[in-house]
Amino acid sequence: MLALTNQERAKSGCGPLTFDKSLTRAAEAHAADMVAEHFFAHDSLDGRSPFDRMKAAGFDGGSMAENIAVGYTSPAAVVQGWMKSPGHRANILNCGYSMIGIGYDAGQVKPEWGNGSWVQDFGG
Repeated sequence: MLALTNQERAKSGCGPLTFDKSLTRAAEAHAADMVAEHFFAHDSLDGRSPFDRMKAAGFDGGSMAENIAVGYTSPAAVVQGWMKSPGHRANILNCGYSMIGIGYDAGQVKPEWGNGSWVQDFGG
């Protein structure tokens, strides 16, 4: 997924993103939480925002964003889906972000959506 995301960024003149351990912890935990608790939202059921989760995971950067998706069968499919959505596309193509954390859980959020919970957490 990182390579696919960076390919899209390169087409728009943005530099590549690099993995950040704190953002990865936050993204992985949120992907797993959405499967375990069967919800799909940026805010956790306990009320924490993506920014709360990223900071709690140890990220101390100034700018942050999050993309989430469920039911996609591959990294290529989910990146393609995000690129068709203005808000998600804007996060991917924001040249101010230099770091990313990626989370994936193969479980099912809701039966009608299929398997797979995907999270990208961005930081700059």
